[in-house]
Amino acid sequence: SLEAYNSIFKDGNVLLSLKNTVVITLFGTAFNMLFTIMCAYPLSRKRLQGRGFFSGIIVFTMIFGGGLIPSFLLVKSLKLINTYWALWLPGLISVYNMIILKTFFQGIPDSLEEAAMIDGANDIYILVRIMLPLSGSVLATLSLFSAVGWWNDYYNSMIYLDTTTKLPMTVRLMQMISNANRTFSMNGEGVDEYITPEAIKASTIVVTMVPILCVYPFLQKYFVKGVMIGSVKG
Repeated sequence: SLEAYNSIFKDGNVLLSLKNTVVITLFGTAFNMLFTIMCAYPLSRKRLQGRGFFSGIIVFTMIFGGGLIPSFLLVKSLKLINTYWALWLPGLISVYNMIILKTFFQGIPDSLEEAAMIDGANDIYILVRIMLPLSGSVLATLSLFSAVGWWNDYYNSMIYLDTTTKLPMTVRLMQMISNANRTFSMNGEGVDEYITPEAIKASTIVVTMVPILCVYPFLQKYFVKGVMIGSVKG
């Protein structure tokens, strides 16, 4: 039956939430990749003084974190509550993705960089014209990782966003599942009796998965190659 899908899209807020999710995912992925590249490239260069110290500080954040309450108080003090910056700024860099990209940059022969420097190229030129064109597979893979993470995220949105018009689709669909469970338990009042909460859950899973499934085939060839980079020592 398609009635479960009909009940989901009957509410006009779903399309608005879908638009919000696309905005959050696109900008979040772009910010992630920009700052991950800016962090990974310097740390991959042997001539950077103290790169071991900086790498250790960054890896430290993978093991220890401030927790939810300090993070919330920090975001609130910056007046970012109920803005998308509350989602983007705390998640600018994924340390795991940064390590993978740093490992890939280290595998690129130093002779390419040395030849470019002899010709007068600076670090920005080397990064943009040499490193990034050679890193298409890993950049596509990390972009897919980041996009899937932003698309499926609901916890931070649930904490930092309180305006209905700004909620992403995951939060909106979670609310619909909760409402479906509640109304179904009240003898079907307000909902068709033949639409069970399980049908609502199944349809919401499909609705959230389809957009990512449409993007994945275009990145699959990069994904297979790039996903192994972090496991190879060089």
